[in-house]
Amino acid sequence: MSGDGTRCVHGGHPPVGAGEPLHPGPVLSSTFDLGTGDTLPTDFYGRAGNPTWRALESAIGDLDGGECVLFASGMAAIGAVLRLAARDGALVLPADGYYLARSLAHAELAPLGVAVREVPTAGPWPSPSLEGAALVLVETPSNPGLDVADIAAAADGAHAVGALLAVDNTTATPLGQRPLDLGADLVVASDTKALAGHSDVVLGHVSTRDAGLAAALREARSRGGAVPGPMEAWLAHRGLGTLDLRLERQARNAAAVTDALLAHPAVADVRWPGHPGDPAHAVAARQMRRWNGVLRFTLPSERAVGEFVAASRLVGSATSFGGLRSTADRRARWGDAVAPGLLRFSAGCEDPDDLVADVCRALDTTWTTHESHLRGTPVL
Repeated sequence: MSGDGTRCVHGGHPPVGAGEPLHPGPVLSSTFDLGTGDTLPTDFYGRAGNPTWRALESAIGDLDGGECVLFASGMAAIGAVLRLAARDGALVLPADGYYLARSLAHAELAPLGVAVREVPTAGPWPSPSLEGAALVLVETPSNPGLDVADIAAAADGAHAVGALLAVDNTTATPLGQRPLDLGADLVVASDTKALAGHSDVVLGHVSTRDAGLAAALREARSRGGAVPGPMEAWLAHRGLGTLDLRLERQARNAAAVTDALLAHPAVADVRWPGHPGDPAHAVAARQMRRWNGVLRFTLPSERAVGEFVAASRLVGSATSFGGLRSTADRRARWGDAVAPGLLRFSAGCEDPDDLVADVCRALDTTWTTHESHLRGTPVL
């Protein structure tokens, strides 16, 4: 199978016989029969393994181009990678990436003597900060800034000092980008987002081509208990079947919304790597197979953000992304070092004309109110 849609629909599903379900239900048992011999069967306890996990791991691994290990959340996946590498040297993290990855490293690992350094997503690669590193983590496109790291250059820099490169691929998805093909040792993602795609599960994974790393991650998962629920894995596998279709519509919507934002006076600092005018477009175009649906822009104030969301009929206020519905999240509320009015916007699967019209109406209302505030006159 080579096409994205075919692999999404059929991945992890073996051939079936007459009368067998095309999409078997989740295996909800925590215990399995051990048999009578000394050799344990493949499944013997729910914390160590589950057929429903393996079906989804097979599908994601095929898309990533490596061996996939599921985790209970994206943060559980990142945490396992950071803790595994922290034994061997410093950790280098994106200064402008997802804030909880930095928080975990600084709050839990640094007090144990692990050196934690930060480098901007865009580099430079290689960076002086890599010296003595055991792991370099990049997130590209970054969350929430939507900047782009040159994965091949970051891999060369990491490998030159003996470090592993891990790439957080959440915003790009495995259809948009295959970091393992570009030299990364590990790819990590929150499958809560676009991969599952329906805003109804919390899940994550790590993929690698190194069998030893995969085995270590599985052991860390079992030992630490960061295991996914079978129902969550089953729901994510169901959602994965439409990733190709959803990503196509989300990228189309992101492109249309980006064009509208660039033309509106209420908006500043629009970033979406798929736009030819984006500062990161050239690098993104070299390494991304397809565009995604996540962009960012800045409104004049925190108050303007509230007015925009209130005026919109289609855009919800939510802190995740990659779902069917378009959402916006004011990132400063979470502690990101961004302007008070910066919004991460997740383009959903609405009709493009409807979504653009709704966003423009909401922006018009926001701009009118903002201008009125500046003049000190009431809005009638």
